[in-house]
Amino acid sequence: MEFSTNFRHTWAEVNLTAIKENMKMIRQSYPNKRIYVAVKANAYGHGYIPVSEAALEAGADALAVASLDEAILLRDAFPEASILVMGWTDPRYVSIAVETDIQLTAFQAEWFAQAASVLKDKQEQLKIHIKIDSGMGRIGIKTKEEAYAVIEEVTKFSSEFEMSGIFTHFATADSFDLSYYEKQMNYFYEMLEIFSPIRTPETQIHIGNTAASIRFPDDMVDGIRFGIGLYGLYPSKEVEEISSYQLKEAFSLQSRLAHVKKMKPGEHISYGATYEAEQEEWIGTVPIGYGDGWIRKLQGFEVLIEGEKSKIVGRICMDQLMVRLPKAYPVGTKVTLIGENGGQRIRVDDVADYLETINYEIPCIITNRVPRVYLTN
Repeated sequence: MEFSTNFRHTWAEVNLTAIKENMKMIRQSYPNKRIYVAVKANAYGHGYIPVSEAALEAGADALAVASLDEAILLRDAFPEASILVMGWTDPRYVSIAVETDIQLTAFQAEWFAQAASVLKDKQEQLKIHIKIDSGMGRIGIKTKEEAYAVIEEVTKFSSEFEMSGIFTHFATADSFDLSYYEKQMNYFYEMLEIFSPIRTPETQIHIGNTAASIRFPDDMVDGIRFGIGLYGLYPSKEVEEISSYQLKEAFSLQSRLAHVKKMKPGEHISYGATYEAEQEEWIGTVPIGYGDGWIRKLQGFEVLIEGEKSKIVGRICMDQLMVRLPKAYPVGTKVTLIGENGGQRIRVDDVADYLETINYEIPCIITNRVPRVYLTN
């Protein structure tokens, strides 16, 4: 459930103009290739529908998600869009994919037999993309023996399936060390050759995630999958350092002071009384907490108020946190947790670095209790 109201004064802003400009940037680099935009996990926490609409308007060819559930949600909003499910789908539900014109990923020989039994009375074919595990170790066809078994099943049930694509995913395209990337690339092409008998001129080969698409344009084949870059974030610091792309960050997180009080020396704040005021201090309470995705490990991180940094003190609560203020700000003063404020900026990467994680995770963990507000400029 997403809230359409914001009486609490905590919200996330998603700049759709930035989304469009990032999309146009990659489209300009790949004018003749098919671009799938990854909008799984609520568009990386940015919002399925508004982000998908912006990306399609800016030149995306297809939407890519993780599950059939996500695909159906998008199909209801975009009746004509091309939609690919990149994760595994239970073969019992393939008729739903056919009826809604959703493309599925497949990689198990037994899956094709099971899916074919469901599809035998359907007049239309199921569009499938074969996933090759070239070294990610997640899902996909890993061995040549598995590949031959899949080919046998696809050939046996050729009237049920349309070969729409073959793809893989790189584990280290965002790293300076290219040895593993090259190993994956070589193995993918070995496997691709095996699939020649069932490929058609319409079968799309797509191998590029954001990192590979930015770094290795000459390696891309028929299409790319643009994920984290759509949201103005780089896959790694290594990619950001060498990239010629000037991506525009789309996500920010805002709140307002709900209460301001003066603490005396020796007084304590929050659960466990772990923070003790050493002198007279102004403390502000902000209505956001770990129930919103601003997790307890962010104690000690700083927020921006009127361009000044204020440190989070005491344990972060489910719905609120406290910050040490340089002065007594009025209740209602804007608090920026991610984004720009008074000429200063907190990036998504800053939060990720503090938590020792990746930038992908930060917008994703901001819960649906935080309304998304969509901006254009």
